[in-house]
Amino acid sequence: MKKTILAVLAMGALSCALFSQQAQAVPITGTIQLGGAVQFDSSSLNMAHRVNVWFDTFGNPGHSTVQPGNTGTFAMILPGTQVTMAQPWIFNPSTPTPGLWSVAGFTFNLMSSTVVSQSATFLSIEGHGIETGPAGFDATPMTWAFTTQNAGGHSHMVFSFSANGSSGTGVPDGGATVMLLGAALGALGMARRFLKS
Repeated sequence: MKKTILAVLAMGALSCALFSQQAQAVPITGTIQLGGAVQFDSSSLNMAHRVNVWFDTFGNPGHSTVQPGNTGTFAMILPGTQVTMAQPWIFNPSTPTPGLWSVAGFTFNLMSSTVVSQSATFLSIEGHGIETGPAGFDATPMTWAFTTQNAGGHSHMVFSFSANGSSGTGVPDGGATVMLLGAALGALGMARRFLKS
């Protein structure tokens, strides 16, 4: 009888430890490429401080377009998909911009940006932000790069935007599973002592 009770307690404790795991967060991984045109606050690229208007590849203001070559989580987003862009985007000085871009349930929240290179013909900006996604995805840190060039003094300049999701940055379990396993083993040891006496 004592062995049966011990076996039932052991199975119960083991079941608690094995089936009481927390749901693991799924980080957003891979890269996404966006493109289109922009209108800056200055006709001179080396004097620009912000993007006043974004344009997708069809000329629609307030948007950009997903380009080919996306990987990881973003591979499911088809090239040509319209992306909603926040405007204006002030990059000098660096200005956090919630919802800098949104597409297919993913939203990139800009935290900081750094002008890497700025001249009359070329602008390169790098930065960091947090990508949020649809249900099932965890908020994930991302690095990104924005580049544009202007060889002819056009008011609408072609740009490219590339974001890269960091892998392995999901929320850890926090030790809950190990704690439950320890509690189950402790309860098993106490039950065994109780049944021996």
